[in-house]
Amino acid sequence: MAKNIEEIKTAVKNAAKDGKLSCPAARKLASDLGVAPREIGQVANELEIKLFGCELGCFD
Repeated sequence: MAKNIEEIKTAVKNAAKDGKLSCPAARKLASDLGVAPREIGQVANELEIKLFGCELGCFD
């Protein structure tokens, strides 16, 4: 189920710990929200949340 941008921002903020979000957590969040991983990456960038531990290059 696709979410609006504010719902995505809230979910990313809630999932991030100390301004960081792991790649596996970001991919799961994208799946749970029904959005592309890139959208989670864009929101994280906008919120200045650092994505780490990415092995697939999903979050450039």
